[in-house]
Amino acid sequence: MLVVLLGSGTSHGVPVIGCGCRVCTSPNPKNNRTRSSIFVKNEEASLLIDTSTDFRSQALREGIDHVDAVFYTHTHADHLHGIDDLRQLSRKAPIPVYASSGNLSEIESRFPYVFRESLYPDSKPRISPIAFHDTPIAVGDLEVQPVPVLHGSLPIFGFRIGEFAYLTDCSSIPEESYRLLEGVQTLVIDALRHAPHPTHFTVREAIAEGKRIGARDIFLTHICHDLEHEELERELPEGVHPAYDGLKIVVND
Repeated sequence: MLVVLLGSGTSHGVPVIGCGCRVCTSPNPKNNRTRSSIFVKNEEASLLIDTSTDFRSQALREGIDHVDAVFYTHTHADHLHGIDDLRQLSRKAPIPVYASSGNLSEIESRFPYVFRESLYPDSKPRISPIAFHDTPIAVGDLEVQPVPVLHGSLPIFGFRIGEFAYLTDCSSIPEESYRLLEGVQTLVIDALRHAPHPTHFTVREAIAEGKRIGARDIFLTHICHDLEHEELERELPEGVHPAYDGLKIVVND
């Protein structure tokens, strides 16, 4: 299974508009962080987790020309507002879109035109909304397990696929969710910065969560402009790495 980090940045992205800090002006491309999402591909299927604000440029960069499903962690703009760019990918058939029932309602209220019949079907993405619960969802040869996490006080979802898990935008993990993460070997997890934040893990907290889960390889994502990539890489313990846009991770099925 191949996991591609489409974006590794926070809601502002990096560079941040109007910021002249050393990370925002860095020539190192690994310090350029678009909004967070991932693409997962196996022999029989491929899927997206979130359609970030930067999805169009991410899809062009990675040559994405087909997806079998989209899963949403939550409906904050940086994870949802690239939904219109599913248009080209859904020309042949509607794409199943999985989210919690509350998040599907929010998507419909924010993008009502997507859900209406249209005389010009190519003018909007064609999707089939499907509410998930607590059981795994099969997409071809991929089995996706929703994992409840907390983004501050907001309940959202991470996802587990085999020995891989993606936990973005979280500041705590409910005790019952650790059971769903048993056996995960490769983890991509939110680590906004070193300083505490009410709705995101710090670097230290993310590493501690990864160790508790028992992951062998931990990749930090949703990183803001407080952290310079090479400096962060040098200070992290063995087995922990900062993610970057375009990072490709091969995971055992």
